[in-house]
Amino acid sequence: MRTLWYLVKGSRARLILAGAMSLISGFGSAALVALINQALIASREELVQLGLRFLAISVLVLITRTGSQTLFMSLGQNAKASLRMRTIARISGAPFAHLERQGSARALNVLTQDLDAIVVLFIGLPGLVMNGAVVAGCLVYLGYLSWQVLAFAAATVLLGAAGFHMANVRGLYHLRSSRQREDALVRHFRALFDGAKELKLHRARTREFVDELLASNVEAVRVQRTRGYVLYAAAASWGSFIFFAFIGCVLFVLTRYVPVSPHVMSGYAMIFLYMIMPIEGVLSAIPNLSTARVALERVEQVNAELPAEANGPAIEAAAFESIVLDRVTHRYFREKENDVFTLGPVSLTFKPGELVYLIGGNGSGKTTLAKMIVGLYAPESGRVVLDGADVTETARDAYRQLFSVVFSDFYLFDSLLGLRAGDSDATARALLDDLQLAHKVKIENGAFSTLDLSQGQRKRLALLVAYLEDRPFYLFDEWAADQDPLFKEVFYRRLLPQLKAKGKTVVVVTHDDRYFHLADRTIKLDFGQVVEEGNTA
Repeated sequence: MRTLWYLVKGSRARLILAGAMSLISGFGSAALVALINQALIASREELVQLGLRFLAISVLVLITRTGSQTLFMSLGQNAKASLRMRTIARISGAPFAHLERQGSARALNVLTQDLDAIVVLFIGLPGLVMNGAVVAGCLVYLGYLSWQVLAFAAATVLLGAAGFHMANVRGLYHLRSSRQREDALVRHFRALFDGAKELKLHRARTREFVDELLASNVEAVRVQRTRGYVLYAAAASWGSFIFFAFIGCVLFVLTRYVPVSPHVMSGYAMIFLYMIMPIEGVLSAIPNLSTARVALERVEQVNAELPAEANGPAIEAAAFESIVLDRVTHRYFREKENDVFTLGPVSLTFKPGELVYLIGGNGSGKTTLAKMIVGLYAPESGRVVLDGADVTETARDAYRQLFSVVFSDFYLFDSLLGLRAGDSDATARALLDDLQLAHKVKIENGAFSTLDLSQGQRKRLALLVAYLEDRPFYLFDEWAADQDPLFKEVFYRRLLPQLKAKGKTVVVVTHDDRYFHLADRTIKLDFGQVVEEGNTA
């Protein structure tokens, strides 16, 4: 809850005002019951004064209840937006390797379901505070009528709270467990769409995926959620039972030993009946509190697992003299092979105006090396040297701005983010003609008219975006793999030489051996090691 308090610290005045209005509304509701009880034995002259007071308090309750609900709802949306932007900033500022390891499922859950649970908490807070104030006000009035009854009520509340706490602890445990399982469910739900082709083509795979993997996880979440809410329901029922036991003991036992007037007895009955709904309201709000607590814990956990990358000053480097990889290494676990893959030690040098092909078999480490070159992976040993200076943690973000990259698993945004629309639209339209996409896609105000294209066409759009970035170093990871022979010719024989002629450094990860002779230099990887390097000729 420290995070929640941190989020509303800028709105503490509104939070205090909203709480105060809720308390006034609750105590006012209790005062109305007391006025009703007084009116039952009041004279005709006294009724006029009591009626005016009743009207004034009723208007006050209406205003404060509406005001508190409005303020709490506003605070809830503000807290959700603040938490969302805080988590987004954490994700966008985390090292790429950490993002790869964590995956997107849990972060997506946090940014959607968990934050909605926090909003539900704020929506329920006015009712919780008001109902609590009503119960407190009624108890105070009971104490005014009889201190013995108030003492008996306090003992009853302690007994009910002890039983409720026991059930609440177990319910909270099941809620936490179910939320952890839902992370796995989100991954499986995404696989329903991402793997739709593979599922449609294999009935046994579909049956096992849906009936065993998905169904078992759905059932596990259902069971744990049900147990959690059943425990909360049992706690609420226990609270209601204790309350009715309290009423019975007061009316049928305590009054035999404590002299009570008929007026006081009628006050007891009225207060008891009126307190039933507020007490049930308080008890029913407890699950929302617990759900919000679990959600906040998950938000804090996701943020804690994503360390902030150390960034220096934002420097846009327009050129470089040399980039040197000096005995760099990188290790990671490959699930399919169930072993640890080691890249390196690798030592390479790149100069402006050269065209380099990076070749090797599948799994040889080409993409990993590419990510190391462009600064997405920090070397675990060795160093990356830019123009004679080591690329440190604080300089890595500025170093990455040297590169324009199209990875094999690229993502294409629907607009030219980070590029000024007025300057880039004309150039982009010319490139659309060159890439034979003008009949499919238009660019207006820096946005693509559609991305509903084939994979090869989307890769051509990604190439267009890379061209518009106009960085000194270009890297293409298997770009031509999804292209027909015509565009392979355009890519290798026209576009790459054009970039080289502009003084760009170009590295191409490729298997197209018929074009190897066009490179200035070829680097071959095998099992994470450079096994050949030299002039292609």
